[in-house]
Amino acid sequence: MIFALLLVQATAAASPAPPPPAARAADRQPPATVMAEPIALAFAGWDGDGDGRTTRAEAMAGAGRSFAAVDTGTRGSISYIGFADWAGRWLGDRAALPSPFEIDADADDRISRAEYDAGMTRAFDRIDKDKDGVLTRAEMLTIRPGLREPNERRRKRDRDAPAPR
Repeated sequence: MIFALLLVQATAAASPAPPPPAARAADRQPPATVMAEPIALAFAGWDGDGDGRTTRAEAMAGAGRSFAAVDTGTRGSISYIGFADWAGRWLGDRAALPSPFEIDADADDRISRAEYDAGMTRAFDRIDKDKDGVLTRAEMLTIRPGLREPNERRRKRDRDAPAPR
């Protein structure tokens, strides 16, 4: 009898625990994507003292250096093509936002240094969530909840599509 009890106890200890029940889809946390806007990446790169925080002065100094790198003729303004060159170099893609249309306030197809500085100031102010004049890495990140896998979006679209006639 004791031998039988020991055998049952040893068998129970050796078998793995059953897996927990699968969470219902409604109970699972949706996937999230943490990302940074291209302009936020530029601001992070303009952190002059490397402390992981970009002050307004550091951002505007970096923005000024980046504008001067594209304004090779020192005209004080750049064309939309020049702005695309700037975006390619500092934002990672010639079509990244902000767009030249957003920056060119007087719609003369040129971006003056004043228009550029005003655009950089608006972007800085928008990202500076606590309005303290310093951009932290946390402020530069955007969390986008609820993004689905591409195949999941396709399945939902196919499921919701009206039946063919």
